[in-house]
Amino acid sequence: MSFSSLGLPKYILRAMESVEYLEPTPIQEKSIPLIQEGNDLIAEAQTGTGKTAAFALPIIQLINRAPSRLKKLSVHTLVLTPTRELALQVAAAFRIFGQFSTRKLTISAVIGGTDIDRQVNEISRGVDVVVATPGRLLDLYDNNEICLSEVEIFVIDEGDKMLNLGFASELDEILEALPKKRQNLLFSATFPEKVTALTKRVVTNPTWIKIRETEFAIVNIHQRAIEVNRDNRGKLLRFLIQKENWEHVLVFVASRRGAGNLAGKLKKNGIEAIALHGDLNQSERVEVLERFKAKKVRVLIATDIAARGIDISKLSHVINFDLPRSPSDYTHRIGRTGRAGESGTAISFICHENQQHFGLIERRVKINLEREQIEGFFLTGPPLEKIKGKAPVKGKRMSKKDKKRALIVID
Repeated sequence: MSFSSLGLPKYILRAMESVEYLEPTPIQEKSIPLIQEGNDLIAEAQTGTGKTAAFALPIIQLINRAPSRLKKLSVHTLVLTPTRELALQVAAAFRIFGQFSTRKLTISAVIGGTDIDRQVNEISRGVDVVVATPGRLLDLYDNNEICLSEVEIFVIDEGDKMLNLGFASELDEILEALPKKRQNLLFSATFPEKVTALTKRVVTNPTWIKIRETEFAIVNIHQRAIEVNRDNRGKLLRFLIQKENWEHVLVFVASRRGAGNLAGKLKKNGIEAIALHGDLNQSERVEVLERFKAKKVRVLIATDIAARGIDISKLSHVINFDLPRSPSDYTHRIGRTGRAGESGTAISFICHENQQHFGLIERRVKINLEREQIEGFFLTGPPLEKIKGKAPVKGKRMSKKDKKRALIVID
């Protein structure tokens, strides 16, 4: 199937050709016709499957069909994302896909850590598309700097991540501000119970789409598991980067401090590296990502702030220096490589301490990787024994109800 067979206009087809997107992905094939028809949609698909284009392309088409005059402070399409980086990327995608639009599109990224006055100015005249994180959006709404009662299309991107980051109450406030009559699109990589509960509050008579192809997201990714002692991971990373001549490397670590320390050690050993984590302000994050995307820096050391929604073309390697907490995060992390038909390599460092956890990841993601060992970095010594603490005594811990009662002051 081609994009033209999906009924997309010539100005969108021209934009897709300009970025060499020639064939729609399965999520795009299924979503675009339904969105064009005005249906509410719930879509489940893994990272790297093309979810942004799946909703952006038909929305651009629908905006071009809508009346061109926007009311002051009003918004035609509202897209909510869990992170600032994803919001910036989605806004950039709308600009690229709509670059040849017959109607000049107005698109604003509304995120914290950036100039709020500029955002207020953009929205004051009315905006076709606002891509926002919940906190900054509510800041503007509470100060009457944005009107949400005219929203015609509402999109939640990465719904599971949104709720995992604790935005449930913010979502409730935003839903209260939106008009009852609107088109709703909910995209999520996974659908745990709390996301399923969210669907009941967001969508009306939705069509469900489920792309069960974890293989689709990682088909172009060569996955490796290398055993190494925990204390030797840094040396092994430096060795592999130089020995195998890795060109463009994204390394995931568990903590902000770990990101800074590892980047510093790589630089001391002649490997240009930079860290990306939550302690950086927004302008610093943007600068770091832009330098890495432009290949001015060979290695990016990042916390899971970069695990979703960061699209880096032709990224050759993703390294799990520290394993992710959940199996789904494993898929999101390695999905940063092998995108848009390119090939990539994902490597996980396996130590005594995380053997069992990686086994769980393998079972959940349905992979079975042969363990490698690199000469000079063999996994040695016995596994660390787990120190068992005292077993919990049943009935000694206060229940939630008891805690609430304890807070009540009786006059």
